[in-house]
Amino acid sequence: MSAPILVFDSGVGGLSVLAPIRALLPGLPVVYAADNAGFPYGTRSEAEIAARVPALLGRLVERFRPRLVVIACNTASTIALSHVRAALDLPVVGTVPAIKPAAAASRTRVIGVLGTAATVRQPYVDRLSAEFAADCLVLRHGSARLVELAEAKLAGTVVTAADVAPELAGLTDQPGGDRLDRVVLACTHFPLLAAELAAAGPRALGFVDGGAGIARRVAHLLGASAPTPIGASAPTPIGAFAPGRAVFTRADAHVDALAPALKGFGLATVETL
Repeated sequence: MSAPILVFDSGVGGLSVLAPIRALLPGLPVVYAADNAGFPYGTRSEAEIAARVPALLGRLVERFRPRLVVIACNTASTIALSHVRAALDLPVVGTVPAIKPAAAASRTRVIGVLGTAATVRQPYVDRLSAEFAADCLVLRHGSARLVELAEAKLAGTVVTAADVAPELAGLTDQPGGDRLDRVVLACTHFPLLAAELAAAGPRALGFVDGGAGIARRVAHLLGASAPTPIGASAPTPIGAFAPGRAVFTRADAHVDALAPALKGFGLATVETL
């Protein structure tokens, strides 16, 4: 079997990135690694993340020998991406808040960045806003609660629009929020709640994330010939996926509860690092 790619996050959020990669390259072997022992990253300090992520990825690369690493976590990418690239001698793809496409699509010129507190305060977001959304009002809101809700949803808990509404209101209730028309989901957990967020909006909002772009970048770096996607409404059959495994940094009841959802992403094997 060919070498896998390694998709990394603090929890299950990276599955929102794995899904478009699987859709584009279903035959690609995958190791999905979740640092649930360090979860959640969004409430940790920059120093903690900058030290923890490169060290952990070094261990994972040594064990699984991937040909490419995807850091499917906005917080880890905005803080530790340069450290990881300096430490690893293989391609590393980061996750960038999708401010550029959100600004390009906005008609009202008011966009929101919904991420973790650690992500929305990063100078990297300032730079992206200045470069790609200089003529927009860019609102920001950090939410740890949405991360928790996404994890709960994948573990089988029912999550409703009412559950996510207060977090979306953190953007829409700000000055100028009544004109908001595009929301950047700047945490990979948040696309897992896309339906609930859409239902919670005070009006129709466009939600933008970077998953599809990351999938295209992975295909380009691997020199892969991607098949024509089956279709947005018809996911790739699970049996069409190459073997995949999920690796967690801690075994607990939450990981056990995630097993059915993981199988839906072609991750039939679950183990602990």
